[in-house]
Amino acid sequence: MEAHAGATQRIARISAHLNPSNFQEGGDILLKRGNCRGKGGAPGFKVAILGAAGGIGQSLSLLMKMNPLVSVLHLYDVVNSPGVTADVSHMDTGAVVRGFLGQPQLESALTGMDLVIIPAGVPRTPGMTRDDLFKINAGIVKTLCEGVAKCCPNAIVNLISNPVNSTVPIAAEVFKKAGTYDPKKLLGVTTLDVARANTFVAEYLELIQERLMFQWWEVMQESQYFLFCHRLSLPVASLQKKLII
Repeated sequence: MEAHAGATQRIARISAHLNPSNFQEGGDILLKRGNCRGKGGAPGFKVAILGAAGGIGQSLSLLMKMNPLVSVLHLYDVVNSPGVTADVSHMDTGAVVRGFLGQPQLESALTGMDLVIIPAGVPRTPGMTRDDLFKINAGIVKTLCEGVAKCCPNAIVNLISNPVNSTVPIAAEVFKKAGTYDPKKLLGVTTLDVARANTFVAEYLELIQERLMFQWWEVMQESQYFLFCHRLSLPVASLQKKLII
């Protein structure tokens, strides 16, 4: 009987985290920073991931759930977000996870957030030009940023949706129109491009990546750009012989 009672109490605690008394699915969520605490009782950041059910979104949701600085994690997508939310919420870390599905719940997902990460959009498929990709993802980013401007205008926004060099200006224009634009809080995430550059050059130069931390500069010489690494102790001229620009 005691074991059964203990199990019941644990289930009740978990249920309270996943479905708090002040939370109504699809309704408004008003969270105060003082109440924004994970299971460990430590205050932290409130993070929303828009596009959490996609390939990047799922991995990103996992990383955010593992981050001890995150206390509340909202996962939003137009499809499959309940399943991703259930899986991520089972991790034994401090962040409280809540899921949101579809356009009607977008504002609820964004209300009171400190950080909004947007991997939402479609990937580039064979035969699709950057213009085709832009036409689709531009509309998605515009809609999501309008929600950010309305529900959490002071949040930091990280844009992953491609093409990043085009979606970031769209987000900026949306925020300017809403009167909430802050250039220090709108960021395009380009880490993937840097990681790829490091990998490709390291492979070509037959270097062991694990032993190097690359830092890149662009050098203009004879109208061509040359990438080089300051830790290689190699002059640019030596790299020119190895790199085909």
